[in-house]
Amino acid sequence: MALLAAGGFVVAGCAAPGPEEVTFFADGKTVNVAPLASCDIKSAQCTTRPDAAGKLRIRPGKPVQISVPSAIAETPWKVTVQYVNGKGEPQELKQDIITSLDRFAYTVTTPRPDDQILVVEVAQASVISQTGRPEDAEAVTTAIWSLQVEPPAA
Repeated sequence: MALLAAGGFVVAGCAAPGPEEVTFFADGKTVNVAPLASCDIKSAQCTTRPDAAGKLRIRPGKPVQISVPSAIAETPWKVTVQYVNGKGEPQELKQDIITSLDRFAYTVTTPRPDDQILVVEVAQASVISQTGRPEDAEAVTTAIWSLQVEPPAA
């Protein structure tokens, strides 16, 4: 399965979330996931872990619950969901940007009970300005966590 791009946030030198993990819970199973990529804005050093994606076997129509630690909840973060309908046809990506700076959980649902979630990604952002002026500030992705869904065995 292809990983989603962290669209909507500009990917740049990022702020390291450290060893923070995101927890995904679905269909009675839980997995803690380290970031696929994380970056430090000050040093512009990034670390990638292509094998860090979590995997869960989830039945169609089942929601995915996400729990993030305070290091993520206290920053802007985005959830992106890739899913297919009951016929296996790709549907438009679902995205939600969380900016409340105090939200620790999110539940992913699909519009119809036979939709199958394929990928859920969480992207953390930091707001930076190249000039130091607030009006020049932009959100940059600082870390990405990914859940790859394995449909149930036939």
